[in-house]
Amino acid sequence: MKTVVLKFGGTSVGTIERIKKVANIISFYKKKRFKVIVISSAIGGITNDLIKKSKLISNNFDKAEYDSLLASGEQAACALIAGRLNHLGYKSRSWMAWQIPILTKGPHNNSRIYKIKKNQILNFIRTGGVPIITGFQGINDEARITTLGRGGSDASAIIVAKFFKAEKCIIYTDVEGVYTTDPKINSKAKKIDKISYDDMLEMASLGSKVMQPSSVQDGKLHKIDILVRSSFKKKSGTLITSSKNSLSNQIITGISSTKNDSKVTIVGVKDKPGVAASIFKPLSLNQINVDMVVQNISLNGKETDMTFTIKSEDLKKTQKIIKDNKKISFRKLAYDKNVSKVSIIGVGMVTTPGITYRMFQALAEKRINIMVISTSEIKISVLISNKQTKKAVAALHKEFKLD
Repeated sequence: MKTVVLKFGGTSVGTIERIKKVANIISFYKKKRFKVIVISSAIGGITNDLIKKSKLISNNFDKAEYDSLLASGEQAACALIAGRLNHLGYKSRSWMAWQIPILTKGPHNNSRIYKIKKNQILNFIRTGGVPIITGFQGINDEARITTLGRGGSDASAIIVAKFFKAEKCIIYTDVEGVYTTDPKINSKAKKIDKISYDDMLEMASLGSKVMQPSSVQDGKLHKIDILVRSSFKKKSGTLITSSKNSLSNQIITGISSTKNDSKVTIVGVKDKPGVAASIFKPLSLNQINVDMVVQNISLNGKETDMTFTIKSEDLKKTQKIIKDNKKISFRKLAYDKNVSKVSIIGVGMVTTPGITYRMFQALAEKRINIMVISTSEIKISVLISNKQTKKAVAALHKEFKLD
């Protein structure tokens, strides 16, 4: 009998009726004679509610206690799923990550799984049982509960699939799969049947909310094929796999866009060796992620304008850090919160000439001004006014024949 790992997201276990449906999905795989391991997120909304409670208690809530608090959400969901399976006549029980144990390293709120002690789970499966394991968490060397950060339940499922040599890792969520772009922005978006790890990684990092980048990276690193499908509709879903197994002949796989970027420009910086490091080091130390960077040198070579993008929630902190930075001298600090990053993604662009021109021409025909450009082997990103995001996505979706 082959092993399958099924992961259910918060919306999939959001109500009692949905939990009953999850139990029916698990029953389907048991009837197909699979050994089934289930990973569950917390019931939808529970984690956010716990976060709010921690903030009401303290603005500086202890990180270890924060992890212990948030980890309680998955416990309830797993117990309810196991309870329903027992009701249906299956042998099932819930397992907290620390009971197995699932061992982690790294800081609280952002740990990584490095080992799973498998004996208890394997013995339970051998007796016909269905283990329901809490996602998003583990236990460190100090016997403290840790959490894996955003998308942590996906990461749990992928690592469990690796350790238990599962044939499949299926992520059940509230969408039917991965789309060429956000269907809420462009109604002509279509579901992708197969996508490479690299394309999915770029789409996830550039705004696609189906999976977190770290989880896709784990799948790629451990060569675990990931099937994303809906827990509400019987559709085929999207397979995330290696490039050689991806059958798509599309040059461009998808179009992504962001909503919460801000552009920062430091005008008239005294140009000297090390000035860029002096600007970005304190931002890095304060956990501020800098994305698109453009530097313009003046004709006399004495000054430079430095433009970069950050997440909007980091804008106030960034402004303060730059103003307090005694290692740089500049004339003006400007910012723009009304921007959006739009990107085209596809491993096919590496060997296909003219992609850059086609992208810029399609935007020019819609009179969309480009502020900043950033490129890699499999993506081109542009920064534009957020008022033009929908129009830009539609134009590029049509240009690259994704409609």
